Amino acid sequence: MKKICIIGLGYVGLPLAAAFAKKYTVVGFDINEPRVEELNNDFDRTLELNKEQLVEVKDSITYSCNLDDIKDANIYIVTVPTPIDSSNRPDLTPLVKSSQMIGRVLKQDDIVIYESTVYPGVTEEVCVPQLEAASGMTFNKDFFCGYSPERINPGDKEHTVTKILKITAGSNPEIADEVDELYKSIITAGTHKASSIKVAEAAKVIENTQRDVNIALVNELALIFDTMGIDTNDVIEAAATKWNFIKLKPGLVGGHCIGVDPYYLTFKAEELGYKPNLILGARQINNGMGKYIAEKTIKKMIKNDKKIKDSNILVLGVTFKEDCPDLRNTKVTDIVDELQEYGANVDIYDPWVDLEETKTHFNHELMERNPFESDKKYDSIIVAVAHEQFKKLTEDDYKSISTQKEILIDIKGIIKNPTWRL
Repeated sequence: MKKICIIGLGYVGLPLAAAFAKKYTVVGFDINEPRVEELNNDFDRTLELNKEQLVEVKDSITYSCNLDDIKDANIYIVTVPTPIDSSNRPDLTPLVKSSQMIGRVLKQDDIVIYESTVYPGVTEEVCVPQLEAASGMTFNKDFFCGYSPERINPGDKEHTVTKILKITAGSNPEIADEVDELYKSIITAGTHKASSIKVAEAAKVIENTQRDVNIALVNELALIFDTMGIDTNDVIEAAATKWNFIKLKPGLVGGHCIGVDPYYLTFKAEELGYKPNLILGARQINNGMGKYIAEKTIKKMIKNDKKIKDSNILVLGVTFKEDCPDLRNTKVTDIVDELQEYGANVDIYDPWVDLEETKTHFNHELMERNPFESDKKYDSIIVAVAHEQFKKLTEDDYKSISTQKEILIDIKGIIKNPTWRL
């Protein structure tokens, strides 16, 4: 009888644990004690699962911070974050520590499956040695490994974990089959068994690298068209009438995947002596968009005879995508930081964000009160995230909280008559 342990109960781990709990006995492990306590009380602050969904699997899942509670599992699935450091280098600390911890409870014939995004080789070259050292056992003799990259889309209630086709891989052919069958038992969309763990690792990291490069192209086009006085969105709509045109919109590239994963691939490429100029160039373009938007806002204010120092600017939305509380690697803060460099007073409002949660991701405070319910006036308003609440705002709404000659900066293309649109 399989008992599955999910290590890491964030946006990836919790939905996966709940999906497995419908068919197996599951223990969800996380080092964040408040998180575990909330889940035991049927509350998920990521909003990926509601109370009803948590209650549904309550009898077959245990949430814990205690290592003793995971000792009797025979399949360990690691879903911890794989961030980058301040120099854009992979930070494998969560993976290493998770592997060391699992190694202390590893038993004969156990399988450890990694879902975290990494560069090709991490599972077998970084994680496996940690498992062997901590357990005293031999890889592919006493214990085995698999890799099945996560494809969670935070906030998406349609493409949930079981409805997204899953790549699987194992450390030998028999384990590859076993890992594939395990995921097939819950993934209704089916699986794709990769030829090796490295192939599966590479497939995952290029999924988001491809999107990053494509978005960078559109962002660069937006910068070019802006200097020409052409509306980029009008250009895209026209070009998209061709059947094979990839329709993407310009914007900020943040989040836990697209803005991070390419650095895992470029790190490994450079380590091997290859300079990935296209990928790094795309990263540079996308990372510069926040600064460009802030500068454009300042220029529009100057053109309208508005003071810059001590001006009041409102930023609507701070999450990395719409209708989701996820703040990881949000690039809206780049806009805020740049505006504050000019001496502007910046208020940030986002109805989706837990105010306490913001403190763990960046240093800016968020407004507790809806700005449209106050008497404060703003010299400029930047719509940074396309939350449904913001799509319902009217020209009169914006006018009601603006000083004379209102300036509306629209990053997401949801305002009817903006002063400037990316």
